[in-house]
Amino acid sequence: MRYVSNLPYATKEEEDVRIPMSDGVQLSARVWRPTSSDNEPVPAVLEYIPYRKRDLTSVRDSMHHPYIAGHGYACVRVDLRGTGDSEGVLRDEYLEQEQADAEAVLAWLAEQPWCDGNTGMMGLSWGAFAALQVAARQPPSLRAVVIASFTDDRHADDMHYMGGAMLSDNLAEAGTMFAYATCPPDPAVVGDRWREMWHERLENTGPWVLPWLRHQRRDDYWRHASVAEDYQAVRCPVLASSGWADGYSNAVTRLLGNLDVPRKGLIGPWSHKFPHLGEPGPAIGYLQEVVRWWDHWLKGVDNGVMDGPMLRTWMQDSVPPSTSYEERPGRWVAEPTWPSPQISPVRYPLTRHRIGTPLDADADADADADADTDAGADTGGAGMTVRSPLSVGQFAGKWASYNAPPDLPYDQREEDGGSLVFETEPLAERLEILGSPTVELDLAADRPVAMVAARLSDVSPDGAATRVTYGLLNITRRESTEHPEALGPGTRYRATVQLNGVAQAFPPGHRVRLSLSTSYWPLAWPPPEPALLSVYEGSSTLTLPVRPTDEPDGVPANPFEEPEGTPPLSVTRVTAPDARWEVKRDMVDYRAELEIVKDQGLVHFDEIGLDVGRRAYERYTSVADDFTSATGESTWTMRFRRDDWDVRVETHTRLTCDETDFFVDATLDGYEGERRVFSRTWNETVPRDLL
Repeated sequence: MRYVSNLPYATKEEEDVRIPMSDGVQLSARVWRPTSSDNEPVPAVLEYIPYRKRDLTSVRDSMHHPYIAGHGYACVRVDLRGTGDSEGVLRDEYLEQEQADAEAVLAWLAEQPWCDGNTGMMGLSWGAFAALQVAARQPPSLRAVVIASFTDDRHADDMHYMGGAMLSDNLAEAGTMFAYATCPPDPAVVGDRWREMWHERLENTGPWVLPWLRHQRRDDYWRHASVAEDYQAVRCPVLASSGWADGYSNAVTRLLGNLDVPRKGLIGPWSHKFPHLGEPGPAIGYLQEVVRWWDHWLKGVDNGVMDGPMLRTWMQDSVPPSTSYEERPGRWVAEPTWPSPQISPVRYPLTRHRIGTPLDADADADADADADTDAGADTGGAGMTVRSPLSVGQFAGKWASYNAPPDLPYDQREEDGGSLVFETEPLAERLEILGSPTVELDLAADRPVAMVAARLSDVSPDGAATRVTYGLLNITRRESTEHPEALGPGTRYRATVQLNGVAQAFPPGHRVRLSLSTSYWPLAWPPPEPALLSVYEGSSTLTLPVRPTDEPDGVPANPFEEPEGTPPLSVTRVTAPDARWEVKRDMVDYRAELEIVKDQGLVHFDEIGLDVGRRAYERYTSVADDFTSATGESTWTMRFRRDDWDVRVETHTRLTCDETDFFVDATLDGYEGERRVFSRTWNETVPRDLL
């Protein structure tokens, strides 16, 4: 990262600007803008998130908001209602109130004397969700958005219900927000009202996992704010990015294929990070790209930002399996449009433990003609069976990698021991794929509820297996996530498993492996009981999005500048951080455990004299192959200390189950010093809904 201070515009900063909402609540904003904007108004760019601008995101914010402001923009970082130093309560994600507040903020910005009436929105993760969702509401001043690591489908392509199967991140991320939404404002900003504001949050916020768990089907709760419900609602230009190691690797290409506005896509090898902070590397000069985007769409500069390909992406080369990479070898490639006419869906038949040679057009047509999609159809072929142990999934990594602690999938050979495996012969030549593979299965199960996890791996000549991509399917939702249907034991069905998008090269001599399992714990919550899955050869296929290796890359070898940003705020570490990811097995009682520690230690923010500590602890356990023994826990401690002010919040959420119900046990405790000043407990039961 190159830090720059000599920018085109001198800037000034306003730390706490109050923005009034229609109901009297005031949101707290931090504003960076050119000093010249007092007399020469500029466009305004909004980042709108719940992660505390005064402390927790202040270092990151100091690297990019002053940078963009120094190129002639008013950059505005707003704490959502009920977070940081804003008033009110945050009860859940992406509610109508949140989006109405965002529209009010944009309208307020457009009316300020230092704003020329044009606005944009940008962000990563929640900030990107907010920008895209607000864009679909078409506020009059919003001219363009820049979004990173996001989705357009809240139910199936977020942390909740991938392929209709519940992710453990449904619990983990709920635990994160349970903690963030109950933190106090800073008395140095809000004064003596801090305690009243804090207790309002404590008293009106509950475990976020409860509403997420009560909506196991795709319903109006999830359709709200899912832009995939109506892509045509977005009427402003979109610059969208993500990373192949992120959980949000699919939405960029979906937006490129479905929006009807000027749009560009960028996908690197990164985890859940901004591209200029991208890990694994290479990171890129993302802020330069963002400034060019704003210059064109907010200032009308004819800078050619829409020239060139629609999609630029990192084609990843083969690597040995590892839970973390500093850099991913590969190269930049480009597609002028998306879907790309250069990429061909190539179907491979699944025979007995083999991925066969590609089906030609005639054979493909015959296979389609022979396949009967009605339940109960007998399409012939021999059945191959698998009933996976709960241990399959212990090396799956996180749904969305944060690269700290190391959280990518490890060598898949142990996972594959409990899976149904199909494999190609050693490749005679290099194979490259770009897009989302799919697996079409002719299958049957012996239980009314069953899942399948499909994993695609790159197998080197020495046998090491690096997972390339994966997908999940709760088979009861094979036709509809809105109206699932119990399976008839022994009845044959056709089901499609969509794998996450990826750009990956397989070298000559390597094999492509497809692995199917009936559990993937703890990445995904297991079904109520083990199921025996039968997969029928001859009518089951793997489809790969093949990009010809002789196709031009379409971009220079180094199409981006070096990462830049303004110098970060000064912080001093008070206590050391701790990061652990441990898999444990007890061979006496067959107890298995995954323990994750993400402890940021205590950090002193020099500018405001504040110590802040964050510690997250996750624990996932099970016993032998008792699917009802699955247990997940998320525990957070958040601490804020300055002089004689010492406050902390402790949250704990525990999720267990039996065959018919989920059980949520949660606690929330607030402390001033060592004195507990607030405590509440929840014990709730939520029925399982074919899950």
